[in-house]
Amino acid sequence: MNNLRKEREEQGLTIKELAEKIGVHFTTISDWELEKTIPRPKKRNEIAEVLGIDKKKLFPDLYPDLETNLPKAEYAGTLRIGDIKIPCAVLEDGTRVLSEHGITTALKSRSGAARKHKKHAIETGRPPLPIFVASKNLIPFISDELYIGLTEPLRYEVGNRIAQGFPAELLPEICDVWLKARDNNVLNKQQEKKCKQAEILVRGLAHVGIIALVDEATGYQEVRSRNALEEILDKFIAKELRKWIKTFPDEFYIEMFRLRGWQYIPFSVKRPSVVGKYTNDLIYERLAPNVLEELKKKNPKDIKGRRKHKHFQWLTEDVGDPRLREHLSAVIALMKASTKWDQFYRMVQRALPKYREQIPLDFEEFEKNDE
Repeated sequence: MNNLRKEREEQGLTIKELAEKIGVHFTTISDWELEKTIPRPKKRNEIAEVLGIDKKKLFPDLYPDLETNLPKAEYAGTLRIGDIKIPCAVLEDGTRVLSEHGITTALKSRSGAARKHKKHAIETGRPPLPIFVASKNLIPFISDELYIGLTEPLRYEVGNRIAQGFPAELLPEICDVWLKARDNNVLNKQQEKKCKQAEILVRGLAHVGIIALVDEATGYQEVRSRNALEEILDKFIAKELRKWIKTFPDEFYIEMFRLRGWQYIPFSVKRPSVVGKYTNDLIYERLAPNVLEELKKKNPKDIKGRRKHKHFQWLTEDVGDPRLREHLSAVIALMKASTKWDQFYRMVQRALPKYREQIPLDFEEFEKNDE
């Protein structure tokens, strides 16, 4: 039994389209899928390359010695940037990977060129590069570190098949190779079209980090560590830019929207205007005496009624910032323990009262406890 038809249909290819890609008649593909005949080794390799799937998974009966102990994809999905789609996954150890076939398709590289590039690699004595950066005029713009990463692809299990890909963070570097080549005027006319794809990818990645995109596509964002993205960001951001790291976690707004009965849209910056008032009430007015008043002085509104900075960016790193995070954690915990906004607000008033404000007493609750 083979998985050719299943994998072909998952890739959205018709029999005729697959036949054209590997240079056979469509009836030959049909015979292979119905197992009337068996493709020769050369054709098995070509099919596997076109579909981006290990040939052993396509034809398991022909390869009984399947690889074992490969890392498994715990989450899988499709990364979408404009019209570009790249299969992606998050492995058991948290590694985010992009499918080699997906990157190849995104950069509009031809699978038929792979044989020529592999031959060149053998002649030069270096490991073969993936076809989307294997052209001779691109190689001078590939760093040694990137070269190593591209010649050591990751093999992993996705469901019942074996896939091959690269760490997601290599994608911007791959695109940069094309852009550098264009800046140095070494691309031919056909390559200029591929470079345009690389430029589209870079622009898309400029808006949202690749890690966040993969996590969203695979659903991993729902279970990852709350500050995982911040930890990754910390590795790349200089201390003087520390103030731009997001301090208010998404959980704060997710829980607020839940309690108010509003629809929460991830990555949207559009929020009801009252959210700002709630933030002042729940956070800054309860953080320390006169903190909100002082922040308003340091961070005044302009003529359009907007503030140049976020209030939290003015808090001191050694005292103010840790205290803010501690207070946020407490507020979020109370949010999670509540089913309605009024119930939550009463709990906040009692547990985290505003400074210079008397703690409200819930006489009804005292009466119930006395009974």
